[in-house]
Amino acid sequence: MVLKHTPDPELGSKAHDFDLLGTDGQRYTLGDVRGEKGTLIMFICNHCPYVKAIQERLVEDCLALEEMGVGCVAIMSNDPLDYPEDSYENMQRVALELNYPFPYLYDETQEVAKAYGAICTPDFFGYNSDLELQYRGRLDAAGREPSRGDLKRDLVSAFEEIVATGQGPEKQHPSMGCSIKWRE
Repeated sequence: MVLKHTPDPELGSKAHDFDLLGTDGQRYTLGDVRGEKGTLIMFICNHCPYVKAIQERLVEDCLALEEMGVGCVAIMSNDPLDYPEDSYENMQRVALELNYPFPYLYDETQEVAKAYGAICTPDFFGYNSDLELQYRGRLDAAGREPSRGDLKRDLVSAFEEIVATGQGPEKQHPSMGCSIKWRE
């Protein structure tokens, strides 16, 4: 496991379109998942301990974001040949078991992760209603530890600002997780 931290965000950069297969057998584009007030594009996987640690909080926070008018989507870009736990079939199982309230998409070619500059799982990209990047930070301060009720929900708080003003917070804490598993 190679620990990575997300770089400083290029605020204002535009979201990249995609056309990917979801765990429900449907194909999704950016237009399909875009929210009226903002869009969260997250890169996750099944095997990463950082993702496993936040899965329940992620579901809870995405439900809160949807209430705000923010569309959410998760993309898995790892190479499942080297990491079988990240196979499409296992993606389907995880999405069903955890009752993901967002489409979980398979980036088989890894082109979408490259276009976004995703480097780790989880890696969160928060866009305003004009699809301009306003947040690239962590879910919260718990990381791999169990969440405590007193922790600020960084991602949700950032989207509260984005929805209200069109801009994300000035201070952002990087997300951290396992590196994306690139094909050779």
